[in-house]
Amino acid sequence: MKKLLAVPAAVAVCLLVALPARAQDAPPPGIVVRGEAHKSVAPDIAGIEAGVSNFAKSARAAAEATNLAMGKVLLELKNAGIDPKDIQTSQLSLQPQYADRPGPTEITGYVAKNIVSVKVRDIAAVAGILDRLMTAGVNEVRGISFGVSDSSKLLDEARTEAIADARRKAEVYARAAGLTLEAPLSIAEDPGAVVMPMRKMAADFAAGAQVAPGEQTLNVSVTVNWAFKAR
Repeated sequence: MKKLLAVPAAVAVCLLVALPARAQDAPPPGIVVRGEAHKSVAPDIAGIEAGVSNFAKSARAAAEATNLAMGKVLLELKNAGIDPKDIQTSQLSLQPQYADRPGPTEITGYVAKNIVSVKVRDIAAVAGILDRLMTAGVNEVRGISFGVSDSSKLLDEARTEAIADARRKAEVYARAAGLTLEAPLSIAEDPGAVVMPMRKMAADFAAGAQVAPGEQTLNVSVTVNWAFKAR
């Protein structure tokens, strides 16, 4: 036991000297701030999620009725000038329906659904397309979303403004503390910071529905660690 405790003095000194060296691996201290920027823009694309659902006593009858109705809907979309690549099935289902009463499980019929997502590249045409869809047989409209087709340029502008915002904040802290701001030590775009909210409309539409796309806001947030030195 005594041998284990008997550490040579030279080794003990080396250990004490080596400990601060590990701290040098950590990033140098700086002024850490968050910069933010927001860009508002009128949307230029819309998404419509709509389709057909039918109930019938048999699964086959429900499926056939829904397929027939959806065929008319797809034809109407084609006549409205929608490119086939902008139409995508989002739900295709056939579900049994059960009696809502105590006792043995009893199937009362089946519900077949065929829902599609439609990208509309002409915002002004959205209301007219909705009317045409409902006339063609659509009985489920789940909502409309609006977005920006090419947001890269706007996001890059927002990133530049976010860095400028971070610098402004860091300079305020540096002046208050009697320091001089230097180059950034690290820059990180915050996870989930780049967003493009999609405005949703209610799913209950009537013929002649009025559509108001409004504006979309693109947000960028960055965390910057700025180096500094004493004045």
